[in-house]
Amino acid sequence: MSWNGWIGRTEYAVTGGEAPDGRFVARHLPLRTCRGGGRVDQLCSRRGRAAGAVSAWLSADPPDLAPGRPALQDEYTVVLADLRGYGDSDKPARNGSHEPYSKRAMARDQLRMMRALGFERFSVVGHDRGARVAHRLALDAPEATDAVAVLDIVPTRHVLANVDRGLATAYFHWFFLPQGNGVPERLIGNDPEFWLRVMMSADPGDEEAVDPAAMQEYLRCFSTPDAVAATCAEYRAAATIDLEHDEESAAAGQRIACPTLVLWGERGFVGRHYDVLAVWREYASHVRGHGVPSGHFVPEQAPLQTLDALRSFLSSHRG
Repeated sequence: MSWNGWIGRTEYAVTGGEAPDGRFVARHLPLRTCRGGGRVDQLCSRRGRAAGAVSAWLSADPPDLAPGRPALQDEYTVVLADLRGYGDSDKPARNGSHEPYSKRAMARDQLRMMRALGFERFSVVGHDRGARVAHRLALDAPEATDAVAVLDIVPTRHVLANVDRGLATAYFHWFFLPQGNGVPERLIGNDPEFWLRVMMSADPGDEEAVDPAAMQEYLRCFSTPDAVAATCAEYRAAATIDLEHDEESAAAGQRIACPTLVLWGERGFVGRHYDVLAVWREYASHVRGHGVPSGHFVPEQAPLQTLDALRSFLSSHRG
C-alpha cells in the first residue's frame, strides 16, 4: 500500500484527538506494547487531529494523494501499519487453530498500537485485507472506533455464503491458499514474483496503477518463505476461525455501530458482482458510500475521488 504507500498500499485507519505537528517518523513498536511479543512496522505522521491507518502490505512515506489538494496528513495524524505477517511486521508462528493470523488477532494488534501511540479513539480506513481487519476491529472494540471506511470489499461471511461460478473464478486464491500440506507455499515459493504480479493484475489496468517503486517494495516484502507462509496462514484463518468469529457476531446480533463509509471500484469484481451498499446494510447500522471509476486498487486508480470521499466522511465524524 503506498500512497504509493497508503494510496498504493492495502489497508489503513484514522483517529480523532489532538497531536503535535511533526514530520513522518518511521518507528518499530516493541511487541510487548503492540501484541505481547512481536513487532508491528508502522509509519506515523503527527499533524492536527489524529488519524491512524492499517496496512496489509507495506509502509512508505506517503506523498500527497493528489497534487494541489490537501492531503489527509495535513489534517490528521496518519498511522500506516503493516498487518502481522505482511511487510516488515513479524510473522508469528502458525498453529492448527489459525488464531495467530485471525482478523481478531490482527485487529488487536492495531488497537494496541494505536493506544501505545496515545490514541484511545480513532477512525479506521481499510482496503482489501485491511478492510476485513477494520470490520473486525469495529465489532470487537466499538468503544475505540469513531468511524470506519472499507474499500472494495463485502464482508467475508457474505462472500463465502454466496459462492457461485463468478466468485470461484475471480477469488480462486481464497480456495487455493488455505490448502494444507504446504501445497500453496511450495508452488508460490517457486516463483513469488509471478504470483504477486498475477494477483495484482486481476482487473485490466490494476498493475499499471501501482508505482514501479512500490511494486519493487511489494516484491521485496513478499519474496521470502516466511512471507509466503504467513499469507497462506492468513487465508486459512479467513476460511476457518474468522468465519467462526463472524457467525458468533451475527448470532449475537452484532453490527458495526459507528458511521461506515463504503467505497468500491466500479470496474472491479466487487462493483460488478454485488449490490455493495445493500450487503453492508446487513452488517452495519449507519452506512453510506458509492462506487468510483477504478478497478480493485481504488486509491491508486481514483485518488481524487478517494481523497475527497475520505475527507468529507472523516470531517463529519471527528472524535
